[in-house]
Amino acid sequence: MRRLTTQKSFVTLDGADHLLKDSQDSLYAGQLIAGWAQRYLPLEDTEEGALQTQHQVLAQLSEGPFLTHLLAGKHHLLADEPKDYGGQDLGPSPYELVTAGLGACTAMTLKMYARRKEWPIEEISVHLSFDGDYAEDCQKCEEETRKIGKFTRIIEVKGTLDQKQKERLLAIANKCPVHKTLEQGVTISTHLQNTLQ
Repeated sequence: MRRLTTQKSFVTLDGADHLLKDSQDSLYAGQLIAGWAQRYLPLEDTEEGALQTQHQVLAQLSEGPFLTHLLAGKHHLLADEPKDYGGQDLGPSPYELVTAGLGACTAMTLKMYARRKEWPIEEISVHLSFDGDYAEDCQKCEEETRKIGKFTRIIEVKGTLDQKQKERLLAIANKCPVHKTLEQGVTISTHLQNTLQ
């Protein structure tokens, strides 16, 4: 006769009280539970209250001072402001999201190029900074002129590449689509949608 066995998983939170009053402890526990539950309770886009849009991205701010729910394709993200600016720091700021997009695009572009050339690359890390101050820029948003921001990007590549290959990768980084879009600028068309209350 076959014996059924069960396995149990335990998570410990050293120093946490049983009510998880510390915000870092409660966020950590929530992320663990959400990750575990996702396997058993897959989220359906048609659920009542779920974010829905016919566009590529939806940003919806409804709770907290700045906490914004994002739907990018089928991926759910959060954006927020640091506590210094009145936010809860539950997600990256808008400038951090733009900077992350540049970093992701750079790494992916380099990977695609290296794969096509069959170069031995083990890992690509793109370190970025942006000199814009979102809260300060928001206060001056009605002014016609403002400073032009600057991204600083440091690319770290692990692999046995010669100097010529490294220089070529640097040139390719400047050709990634997000880099070119940010550098050349874009046109933004904005419309107000009438909604019934």
